[in-house]
Amino acid sequence: MSRAPYAADPAKTRGREFEQPGFGARGPRSAFQRDRDRIIHSIAFRRLAGKTQVFVAPDGDHYRVRLTHSLEVAQIGRVIARQLGLDEDLTEALCLAHDLGHPPFGHPGEEALNASLAPRGGFDHNEHALRTVMRIDSPYCDNHGLNLSWETLEGIAKHNGPVAQPGWALSELNAAFPLELDRWPSLEAQVSALADDIAYDNHDIDDGLRAGFLQLDQLLELDFIADLWRQIEREYPHARREAQLRELVRTQIGVMVNDLLETTRANLKGIGSADEVRGAGVALAGFSPDMTAMERTLKRFMYANLYHHEAQLRTAERARGVISKLYAAYDQVPSLMNAGWAERLPPEEPERARHIADFIAGMTDQYAMNQYAEIFGNRPDGLSNV
Repeated sequence: MSRAPYAADPAKTRGREFEQPGFGARGPRSAFQRDRDRIIHSIAFRRLAGKTQVFVAPDGDHYRVRLTHSLEVAQIGRVIARQLGLDEDLTEALCLAHDLGHPPFGHPGEEALNASLAPRGGFDHNEHALRTVMRIDSPYCDNHGLNLSWETLEGIAKHNGPVAQPGWALSELNAAFPLELDRWPSLEAQVSALADDIAYDNHDIDDGLRAGFLQLDQLLELDFIADLWRQIEREYPHARREAQLRELVRTQIGVMVNDLLETTRANLKGIGSADEVRGAGVALAGFSPDMTAMERTLKRFMYANLYHHEAQLRTAERARGVISKLYAAYDQVPSLMNAGWAERLPPEEPERARHIADFIAGMTDQYAMNQYAEIFGNRPDGLSNV
């Protein structure tokens, strides 16, 4: 499909924070293809293989982690972008990068770091994703970060919409390379956020059923799930239950993608450029009112029955304890950090505290537990409930 007039155009990129004279020396790639590749080859992206998605440090091989989730988001995002005539490479880059700022143990880890950094401005995983690609993951000899294009950085910063009150991390980065935080981002960024919703709404059901935290009977209390399930039973009456359940997840993803495409196409009537997308004042990519209500109902169900399951809450509390104790230990004895990180520790606050948080946020689940064991003499118990 040809590029739509409202799509981002890599030939018209607003550039990068740091100029790179040898820009075209490594193959005939567009600016957004180059961004995607830099993300894939980054250390931060590789570490997603060891970071919690729903279940902390799962013993089973079949549960999703941040890396597999990000790949699934990218697959959904590419399909949507292709159908809408958007730039697939920018969409894919944003999908792959959206979780780079997550610390070990997912949201419980984030909550612990936010509490530890409360006197120093707090911690936010979305802002830390931008900090990761702009300052922390620095493979180049002559500049900080991955030096991604303005459009990719904009999408990471505000894929959920304009940011009225940026935290300290985003404020610092925006001052260095302004990202127009008060405007809506590109359609590619809006699509990446919705692809994330579609992926985890449905794949978390798959993992929850596999772990036994969710039961089919519970799901069938939701009318829209029950309708799809009856359809699958009619079409595949002799299939294995496991195959039927996976068909349910796939079908629900398809329903949500088709609704998004239909609704977004209608919203885009009269929009003739990427700048008009940013100046529209509202999100143009989205679900219909009925699908929006259904998706919110599904999220409430997932919080009540999976994310806030009693076993999950116990594990989350233990995970917060591990991160809080690691932060306190490094704060009191910085030499406990890796040599390079300890040597670079700023002497003044708040930079000192934020540097310690950067070190912890980069850890995988297993590395955090290993560090805990080295410092406190015992490996933390109860951090894997599947």
